[in-house]
Amino acid sequence: MQRITVRTLACGMPLIVETIPSARSVGVSWLLPAGFATEPADRLGLCAMWSELLLRGAGSLSSRAQADAFDGLGFTRSSDVISTHLSLGFAGLGSRLDEALPLIVDMVRRPRFDEEGVEPTRDLCLQALDSLPDDPQERAMLLLRELHLPPPFNRNDMGTREGLGAITRDDLVQRWLERARPEGSVLAVAGAANADQIAARLDALLGGWTGGAAEPAATAAPTRGRRHEHDETNQVHIAIAHEAPPERDDESMVERLIVGVLSGGMSGRLFTEVREKRSLCYSVYATYRAERDDGRIVAYAGTTPERAQQTLDVLWGELTRINGDAASGGGVTREEFERAAVGLKSKVVMSGESTGARAGSLTSDWRRLGRARSLEEIAGAIDAVTVERVNARLAARSPGTPTIVTLGPAELTSPV
Repeated sequence: MQRITVRTLACGMPLIVETIPSARSVGVSWLLPAGFATEPADRLGLCAMWSELLLRGAGSLSSRAQADAFDGLGFTRSSDVISTHLSLGFAGLGSRLDEALPLIVDMVRRPRFDEEGVEPTRDLCLQALDSLPDDPQERAMLLLRELHLPPPFNRNDMGTREGLGAITRDDLVQRWLERARPEGSVLAVAGAANADQIAARLDALLGGWTGGAAEPAATAAPTRGRRHEHDETNQVHIAIAHEAPPERDDESMVERLIVGVLSGGMSGRLFTEVREKRSLCYSVYATYRAERDDGRIVAYAGTTPERAQQTLDVLWGELTRINGDAASGGGVTREEFERAAVGLKSKVVMSGESTGARAGSLTSDWRRLGRARSLEEIAGAIDAVTVERVNARLAARSPGTPTIVTLGPAELTSPV
């Protein structure tokens, strides 16, 4: 049976270990309070550069030597950035974790940020920005974030050309020392892992690491509203966001099942009504993005200019039609509910097949809930929701005023 152990290390950082007896591999997820919402306004892009440079040498190891050391142990590594945190991920054999931990800790405590790596990293980050014109869907989603969320949480995680151009090696080093602190960080290990051994090893490796970093806070109200970006292409990209409960809300699992009815695969309402019945688009979906203090439903459709207005109208119609009671045409059927519940539980089960994914889920839970959940707890929360509870929420549910972004050759008429 899987067992979750939570410890507070001597440095003050929480350690979460989920021992999975059947696993031979191990996944590690380390969140550090260094997300893009923490960047100085004139240095936007710091996190994007950190994300690359942390993989380019640490401690006594150069970029090549670090890569060879991880490869020699059979460990993969990755990095990612969200608004509040920078995430490091690792996976390998549980039997080699003890050897890998010093390499992992060095990436956080002693990154090299070598001068010769700064300019190539800057160039890579600028190339990522330059590639956005070739990815209109990503541009639409970034614009939706910019409008719907308050600053600084609405920033582009890639940074800006001005910010990237202004960053020096001293900025990278000093700001990292300020943000990579144990208070606000969390580390999770899942798989073939022993909590006592890992805690003792980390306490030895993290000696002298102290302090915390302030959480980012909203500095203004979000813009919201409607925005069209002109783009002379044969495609139109439509993105919509509206309010939803935060992860800590008692109704978050109910909301997740509602979105499962809307966008739970080819049987979901959006696919059926927007694509299958009317052939309006080549892609359509909705997703629930729940954070600690806020949440939102994000919907997307990609279509042609000729079908764009009808696509927007039908998409918004389906996002709102589900609301209300049965007498007004709202609610979900028992069949839809059961299909969404089965799909959601299947995703939970499959997420447990990867120790890396489990470690990431544990740190995500800690970030959003302040605690770690087992797969059994999550599955139990799904089972506890009934179709009656879903319909009771829908009877009172309202999306409010949405944020709508369109990208294409002609502006569309807003359905609200």
